[in-house]
Amino acid sequence: MITFDDISMTYKVAERKQGLGASIRSVFKRDFTYVEALKNVSFNIDDGEIIGYIGPNGAGKSTTIKILSGILVPTSGDCSVFDKRPWENRIKHVSKIGVVFGQRSQLMWDIPAIDSFELLRDIYKVPEDTYRKNLEEIVEIFSLSDFIKMPIRQLSLGQRMRCEIAASLLHSPKIIFLDEPTIGLDAVSKVAVRNFIKRINKENGVTVMLTTHDMGDIDALTDRVMLIGKGKLLYNGSFTQMKSKYDGKSILTIDYDGFAIPNISGTTVTSREDGRLVLSVDTSETTVSHVISELTSCVTVFNIGVESRPIEEIIADVYEDYSL
Repeated sequence: MITFDDISMTYKVAERKQGLGASIRSVFKRDFTYVEALKNVSFNIDDGEIIGYIGPNGAGKSTTIKILSGILVPTSGDCSVFDKRPWENRIKHVSKIGVVFGQRSQLMWDIPAIDSFELLRDIYKVPEDTYRKNLEEIVEIFSLSDFIKMPIRQLSLGQRMRCEIAASLLHSPKIIFLDEPTIGLDAVSKVAVRNFIKRINKENGVTVMLTTHDMGDIDALTDRVMLIGKGKLLYNGSFTQMKSKYDGKSILTIDYDGFAIPNISGTTVTSREDGRLVLSVDTSETTVSHVISELTSCVTVFNIGVESRPIEEIIADVYEDYSL
């Protein structure tokens, strides 16, 4: 469905030096610099996939989304969505896709969200019965009824983002590009968004490309991730394999009765209180089961909790490994 073939994107950026004299000179002669946002990036996305597209700020994620949605034309390379170049027939192209930019709004600032929804219905020429069905479902899932008749400028960031996501889904798109879709959302709203994405993916076969810094979204939704940094695609594969490669530690919390806690190779005591021990286990040196076996042979264990490293720490190690 989506093919990104050796795409490069270079921006021409005007330089402005400090000082009044430099400002006056720039009126007659401007200096430019060239920024390579994407460098020979290639990937494919099949129908019905949910892809996580991750990377630090300035890596090229939003540029990729803009090319796929037809907003930008790449400097070189080729791209196809539904077997067509996105920028060649944008009106037809956008009727099949939904796009959410967390830092941009597609809703009218001074009118209620419901009026913007009605306008989008007319723009996309959505049949009335389809529109009403989609609207009722989205309003219920995202709990929009309390503020859907309020002007967008009066909404909180979280409320606005829920309306933005709703607006991108009203015309039943086959592909959704989500660029930081859960920014500003509380925990309940994030869960609602994630569940809805899973639902439309499973029931309607909607393809989703998700860019976010919230690794909870990536962990909850995606099987495959693509890591981009400094304009280059660095990793394209299983998110589980990426985590297992960099997740070299587990945290054990043990409630016990006894005194003789053994020194176990590959472990570090994080904290120790009366009846409770917290160990950091280096899984490259030993296994969690071996540590548990050693502990239970020396003390009476009442309860054991096993936790992996936070996903944010794992991704930070990935970025560091690639020097991003």
